[in-house]
Amino acid sequence: MTAQAAQTAAPRRLRLGVNIDHVATIRNARGEGYPDPARAAEVALMAGADGITAHLREDRRHISDADIEALADLTRRRGRPLNFEMAVTTEMEAIALAHRPHAACLVPEHRLEITTEGGLDVVGQHNRVAPVVASLKGAGVRVSLFIEADPAQIIAAHGVGAQVIELHTGAYCLAVRERRATAPRLLAALRDGAAQADALGLEVHAGHGIDYETVGAVAAIPQIAELNIGHFLIGEAIFAGLDPAIRRMRALMDTARGGSAA
Repeated sequence: MTAQAAQTAAPRRLRLGVNIDHVATIRNARGEGYPDPARAAEVALMAGADGITAHLREDRRHISDADIEALADLTRRRGRPLNFEMAVTTEMEAIALAHRPHAACLVPEHRLEITTEGGLDVVGQHNRVAPVVASLKGAGVRVSLFIEADPAQIIAAHGVGAQVIELHTGAYCLAVRERRATAPRLLAALRDGAAQADALGLEVHAGHGIDYETVGAVAAIPQIAELNIGHFLIGEAIFAGLDPAIRRMRALMDTARGGSAA
């Protein structure tokens, strides 16, 4: 391809992974069997989601083991990927190996946190992360690491053998919502991190805190191949419905990519 052709080529379609964790949060608040996360996953896929993301926490505060089994079965039948978010523990490694989802995203996890508070420290936990990455890859699971857009962490992610990184967008999204002056700098760090990772041969995803206001700037970063969005979409679904909420997010993502939905 010539340089001119490369410049005029249509941007690649940005994938959307929908995290359905907080459907389970609502269910568990009453100890009922509804709303069903698997049903939410069905709706999400019909509305334009490319895959489903679910985080099985050690304390099972939302998604349960039974949910993972149901979601693994559903996504296989639908021919769509399941992205299994997991802490770097022996228990979670065993569950991932038992279900063999399309992808596993290794995330930091602390019992007292309300939500994931930052990226995985791959630099400081190299000897803990590397064997889990190797084990999952050996089972045919695509491994992603949820990290900050920090050059050292990106190099370390490449060094432990991960195929994918997911950039933590939470700080940027919060800065935009709170009209902080740091927002442009945080967005620039995401752009730089995506370019660095892409140059190393890593596929780049992004997620955490993304809403209608912030999705455009993140989706416009050309190296990003996938966004994973959950809490905002489940919240918006209370007012608009899950299908319309996802379709609107999908449209905003496509617009940010120059209208490419191919």
